[in-house]
Amino acid sequence: MSQCISIHVDQVGVQIGNACWEFHCLEHDIQPDDQMPSDETIGGGDDSFSTFFRKTGTGKHVPQEVFVDLEPTVIDEVHTGTYRQLFHPELLLTGKEDAASNFVCGYYTIRKKIIDLVLDLNHKLISECIGLEGFLVSHSFGGGIGSRFTSLLRE
Repeated sequence: MSQCISIHVDQVGVQIGNACWEFHCLEHDIQPDDQMPSDETIGGGDDSFSTFFRKTGTGKHVPQEVFVDLEPTVIDEVHTGTYRQLFHPELLLTGKEDAASNFVCGYYTIRKKIIDLVLDLNHKLISECIGLEGFLVSHSFGGGIGSRFTSLLRE
């Protein structure tokens, strides 16, 4: 069983991630309330949903993802959107300020405030995986939190 962890960084990454999760849900017939109408009949035992989702003991299908942005507006849209029940609030990380498309500001602000938290969450998600194949990272380029955070994450 191949599994992927998705990391969505900054405004662009969070918006892309939000759209991707909607498509993953449509593809695997997972409802906005994180349930499948009938796990036994859909797909005849197909567990392909487990590439992106983890099934909990209570029957919920939880995305294996982390959303990160220093500015809370876009993540607030995820909190209030159609698929809000899918996402665990602990995995929607936000700060109180923006890096203002400044590479250096994004680098130092993130290092001090959020990189350790994101790494801890990634380790938690990794420990819950059975067959981790890799990470899918969506972010912007050209300064600010998206480019620098991804650089920090890869270090």
